[in-house]
Amino acid sequence: MKLNLVRDNEGARKERTRVARGYGSGKGRTAGRGVKGQTSRSGVAINGFEGGQMPIYRRLPKRGFNNIFRLDFVEVNLSRLQAAIDAGSLDASKEIDAVALMEAGVIRRAKDGIRILGKGELKAKVNVRVAGISAKAKEAIEALGGQVAIEEAPKAFQPQKKA
Repeated sequence: MKLNLVRDNEGARKERTRVARGYGSGKGRTAGRGVKGQTSRSGVAINGFEGGQMPIYRRLPKRGFNNIFRLDFVEVNLSRLQAAIDAGSLDASKEIDAVALMEAGVIRRAKDGIRILGKGELKAKVNVRVAGISAKAKEAIEALGGQVAIEEAPKAFQPQKKA
């Protein structure tokens, strides 16, 4: 091996295209921007602009609304609870709440609370403390002798009433 023969692999380093540097470069004259007009210049901001015609987002009517007070629950199915118990990451003898589910890796964060849903089958007797539960899930837990405690979800922002 000779030091004067050491070099990068073919294609390892790519030279940047020097635009607007003559016809021979292939990117001369307009530098690939076409001809004249707004889009050939810098600072173009024409998303949704339709040449002065009323844009479609203004022609169409508004629909629905977003409730800013809506609570966002993390949904956990019975099958996911059973899988965590089988894996040994969740202890069925202790009370199962948001903290226990996060430590077991069942959920990443609690958001506004946990809601248990009835998909899947539960074989272990468990006591759960959650913000919400479906009727099917509650029935399945209580059929095995477990208990369900509903904890109050955190209060969302309430506007002040004027006196």
